[in-house]
Amino acid sequence: MAFRVLIVDDSATTRKIVRRTLELARVPLADVGEAPDGLAALQLLRERRFDVVLADINMPQMNGMELIAAMSRDAQLATIPVIIVTTEGSLQRIHELHRMGAQGYIHKPFAPEKIRDIFRGVMGDWDDEADEGAA
Repeated sequence: MAFRVLIVDDSATTRKIVRRTLELARVPLADVGEAPDGLAALQLLRERRFDVVLADINMPQMNGMELIAAMSRDAQLATIPVIIVTTEGSLQRIHELHRMGAQGYIHKPFAPEKIRDIFRGVMGDWDDEADEGAA
């Protein structure tokens, strides 16, 4: 199984790093979309089908928490898992994100193994021999 992933972060560099880290973690990717903020992410989510969203919290226009809230109010988007990828690390914020519906949390900076493990925890294991020996 290959996944359709939407990466949402206001930094183009960070979006590239997340994408490259997914590749290094040998996450099977069918499609990768990118958005600079929650508003652009909502637009893409309504135009294309994604299996999972990896989103930062702090972004202009619409932040990650607002994105989760907007997705939860839309029946077509509410079932798409959201994994937060952020520098914020307070336990209170992590618990708040989970209460809002975030299904995973990755603290920046991150290693491919961390992304792979959290991704697997949220999306389930994949049967792909190419992931053996992942970094």
